[in-house]
Parts: sequence; structure tokens; C-alpha cells
Amino acid sequence: MIRALWSAASGMNAQQLNVDVISNNLANVNTTSFKRDRAEFQDLMYQTLQTEDVNAGQGKPVNMQVGVGVRPSAIVKDFSEGSLQETDNPLDVALDGEGFFAVLGPDGNTYYTRDGSFKLSVDQNTATLTTADGYPVLDDGGNPITFDSTQKDISISPLGVISVKNPDGTQQDIATLGIYNFQNPNGLLNKGNNLYEATAASGAPGTRDDFQGKMGNVVQGFLETSNVQVVNEMVNMIAAQRAYELNSKAIQAADDMLSIANNLRR
Repeated sequence: MIRALWSAASGMNAQQLNVDVISNNLANVNTTSFKRDRAEFQDLMYQTLQTEDVNAGQGKPVNMQVGVGVRPSAIVKDFSEGSLQETDNPLDVALDGEGFFAVLGPDGNTYYTRDGSFKLSVDQNTATLTTADGYPVLDDGGNPITFDSTQKDISISPLGVISVKNPDGTQQDIATLGIYNFQNPNGLLNKGNNLYEATAASGAPGTRDDFQGKMGNVVQGFLETSNVQVVNEMVNMIAAQRAYELNSKAIQAADDMLSIANNLRR
């Protein structure tokens, strides 16, 4: 009975974590470029009550083992692409395919994001391309992208080349957006604010040349929406809630059986 109590309790803890993950997905259903999470679980060690015993073709061919519950093994990001929503804002860009934009964090480190809702931060005669939080967007050389305040009509090509129109009407290429990809995006460390940090598990950031055929094109005037499917998340939440309830019933059943055993001599 103690084994049943432990197994059911571990199941309740696992389903609580599952609900936490699903709740976070639903909370971010309208967050630009948000990627849904999925909780993964593994069974715990088994207690062997009896091993198989086959001799000359005779004997018991199967083991007798009882598991002792479940544990969370990972929370995995689903980096599948969300749908593209048109905004008609020339500073809004989306990646149609794989990849991340590079931005400079306040601590001086480089972070990566799929959120292309960029803004212009104006300081006297210079304007810097930034995120909504004011973090500078980096070019393919790792430098902040700046404009002269007299330059207008910003256009961005599918390869991320940023062009502007000078006062005399000529077009000028200013910079190329820094777009990178990783061998293992699930190894990225989520820093919040739609930012990710490279880790040893994700591998070093690679350029378009390193990921030929696996890097998305830039689409100007669009934003990538969250890839959360509300109906699927609600179904997952109901299933997790039912599993939580069943585990609680198992604890109650085990407790009742222990109570009966304790009262046998009364």
C-alpha cells in the first residue's frame, strides 16, 4: 500500500507540472512569436518481486516488477512556425522558416529572438533599431543597426538587407539583419521577454551559409503569432486534470485499504 501511495503522489506532482506548462501556453496565446512548451515524463525505477527463471525451456519466462511512479524528464519547446499576421508596419518583420534575430542585451551579451516587432529609438540625429524593450537589434557583424534621422522609407529584403531612401531620393543599403540558427534549438535557455540565450547544449549560432536550405526568409510588414493551438491545449488540460483526479482517487483507495488492514483485530 505504501508503494501505491508513493506512485499516486508522484503522478499528482507530474500532472500538476503538466497543468503549469499548459497554463503558461494558454497565457501566451497572443504573445508574438511565442513557442509552446510540452512536458515529458519518465517512469521511475522498478521493484523486482521475481525474475524470469527459464531452464532448458521450462520455467517462468517473464519478470514480476512493480513501478514506483513517474518523474518529469524535460520541458521541450515546440519551435514550429506560427502563422504570419500582416501589420503593414515597415518595422515589423517575421521569419518565414527557421532562424532567430540577434539583439544586444543590457548586460552586453547577445540574445536571440523570433519577435520581429522592432522599433526606432531616436537620439538627436541618430535612430537605432531596437526591440520593444529597447535592446538594439544587431546586424550580421554583431553591431547595432543605426540610421540617420533624415533617411526614410525603410525596406527589408527577404535576405534581411535593410535599405533606406536618402533625402536626394537614392536608395542606400544600411546593414543586413543578423539572422542565426542552432543545431539544437531546444538547448536554448529561455530568458523571458521573448529572448533566448545560446548554451553548450544548443551549439554555437550559425549563419545562413552554415544552414543552407534551413534558414527562413524575412517578411516585412508581418509578425509571427504564437504557435499555441487553444483547442489542443484545452484538451490536454482536461486530460491532465482527469489524470490528477484519478491519482488522488488511488491515494484514497490505498488509504482506505490501509485503514481496513489496521482495523482487522478490532
